[in-house]
Amino acid sequence: MIEPSPTTKIDPRLARGKLIEIVEATATKPRQVRLGFPNTRYQISLLPEGEVTGEPGDRIVGTIHAQATRLDRLNAGGRFIDPVLGRPRRVQGRVVAVKAETNEVIVSAGVPVHLQPTDKRQKATDFREGDFVTCGVLDGAVFRQGE
Repeated sequence: MIEPSPTTKIDPRLARGKLIEIVEATATKPRQVRLGFPNTRYQISLLPEGEVTGEPGDRIVGTIHAQATRLDRLNAGGRFIDPVLGRPRRVQGRVVAVKAETNEVIVSAGVPVHLQPTDKRQKATDFREGDFVTCGVLDGAVFRQGE
């Protein structure tokens, strides 16, 4: 968590957090970054796409990208990434933007997540800002610093 929590507004499509750890690749696992986010207990492990600069404890801004198994609309519920620790497996929240050119739905789930539908029957333009959605997330979610 960022101490103190930030109060300045940034683009709602950007994830602002704290770099907790850079985990170097092993024989069985790729390189990962572990990030924490203000006002949450999240410690999300993501695959870095490109160079991640900074030391553990530094503030970091970027985008989180994941592939959604299928996006479903909901009428009620909370915003979350599940589990709180580790790689994202489930995301639920409100759509804050739709990027038709990259086929991404950006969901505010406590942290903004750029979701790309993998179900061939769905595309990002099937959704609108304000929709409340939930989905499973495939392994391999990435973090792009500074976008």
